[in-house]
Amino acid sequence: MSGKKAGLVVGAAGVLAGVVGLGVLAAPAGAGPAPVLPKVSAEELVQSVLTTKSMPALAGTVTATNNLGLPAVPGLGQASRFLSNGSTNTQVWTDGKGRGRLSLPNATSEETVVFDGATVWDWTSSNNTVHKETGAPDKAHPDKPSNGEVATDPAQAAKQIIALINKDSTVKVDGTATVAGRSAYELVLAPKPTERTMLREVRIAVDSETKIPLQLSVLANGNAQPVAQIGFSKLEVAAQDPALFTFTPPANAKVVTGSADEAKQKASEVKGQLPEPKVVGSGWDTVLVTKLPAGALSGSADRSATTKGGENVDPSRLLGQLGKRVTGPWGSGYEISTAVGTALVLDDGRVAVGAVPEQALTDALASVK
Repeated sequence: MSGKKAGLVVGAAGVLAGVVGLGVLAAPAGAGPAPVLPKVSAEELVQSVLTTKSMPALAGTVTATNNLGLPAVPGLGQASRFLSNGSTNTQVWTDGKGRGRLSLPNATSEETVVFDGATVWDWTSSNNTVHKETGAPDKAHPDKPSNGEVATDPAQAAKQIIALINKDSTVKVDGTATVAGRSAYELVLAPKPTERTMLREVRIAVDSETKIPLQLSVLANGNAQPVAQIGFSKLEVAAQDPALFTFTPPANAKVVTGSADEAKQKASEVKGQLPEPKVVGSGWDTVLVTKLPAGALSGSADRSATTKGGENVDPSRLLGQLGKRVTGPWGSGYEISTAVGTALVLDDGRVAVGAVPEQALTDALASVK
């Protein structure tokens, strides 16, 4: 499947979580008695999350899970399995000084990403190809070596969501918990009564020692269990072997070189082909409205697109598998509903998405000319 068409379907569904600051979604807090910790204010915990710049030296497993309830869609591979209630595990290492390593295994291969302080090495075992990129990938967070779609850092996910919803939330410390063997405070953000949202609250477990977020959980109305989480399921805060942060391409590997500036330029070019989404509302009831390129839904934008099995891709059919056909004051299209939000993908190419009920999307579409 072409990236353009896969992005249409994944974007229409996955951004339901992304609009509230989630790239992806981790095992629940550990069972057992809650640890006894000194009292701390909600304001102190919020500031500790927002001022987190890098992880300490550590090794751990970040588990991301969701219970969005979307159906499995043939042709989307791992993305489909994750969107239809699934989980991913990422092994992470950092040296506390900006260098990092990720290992992302899947059913048939493994991807290893290493940032050695000057170069990002990205090796995929299935085709024995190494992408070598010089320059820091993210100056704001240099120990996050991957610029891919999978969130591997609970601290960054928590920072993004707090920045988005903090001013429209009631904030409190709701006891303590144990996450990945670590004692943590439970920071809870809930929408103010004026917010139109399908979400009930966001819970962030903040490490009592390092003050970094260990886990982020999203709870929706009508659901007792979290509908989306990302966090450490295993964690060791300690100095790591320096050899983990060096990389030598395997024998016979194909090495493709580039630079961070070139990558940013390519990303900018791709972004420039699409209109900037318009933001309607703020906080919990933020709605993003955009328009897809002409022909994207009919398939005329890229007639050569096929699934991995060699079958032709029908974007409208894929949307029909993810959602249902609907009509309204905005015209006709598809409505995709999940536990955390709703998306409308209209026949004229307009898309509205948010962690909100359908009526909020209708209002947002009417307000955007």
